[in-house]
Amino acid sequence: MAAKRRKPKANDPAKIGKYHAHVYYDPDTRKTAAHVRKGLEKFNAVVGSWHDEPVGPHTKGMYQVEFSPKEFSAIVPWLMLNREGLDVLVHPSTNSGDGYGDHTVRSLWLGNRLEINKNAFEGRGS
Repeated sequence: MAAKRRKPKANDPAKIGKYHAHVYYDPDTRKTAAHVRKGLEKFNAVVGSWHDEPVGPHTKGMYQVEFSPKEFSAIVPWLMLNREGLDVLVHPSTNSGDGYGDHTVRSLWLGNRLEINKNAFEGRGS
């Protein structure tokens, strides 16, 4: 008899489709961010474009790293030890339509907690 696939509950980690890590930098720390970025390239992750100016809810320059839940236990500890003083936001992508909650309530910070532009979520089911 085949095992039944259970439907994830509202707060079930099975609802997490992927994670994002946002590595923040400014003109003075861009070279450091590039060094961290080079290290992240060894993981099974998608390292996104450089955003030297604030974009979306992010109030500082950053790049995004997208990875699966299976990669969390490798990438997040690596960032803990190798972020070189940069601030990093790690959050789930729950596909709940609540991007604000994913970026704030269900997130963790390495380094300083930076301001999030809450207006970026208006009209998006947040």
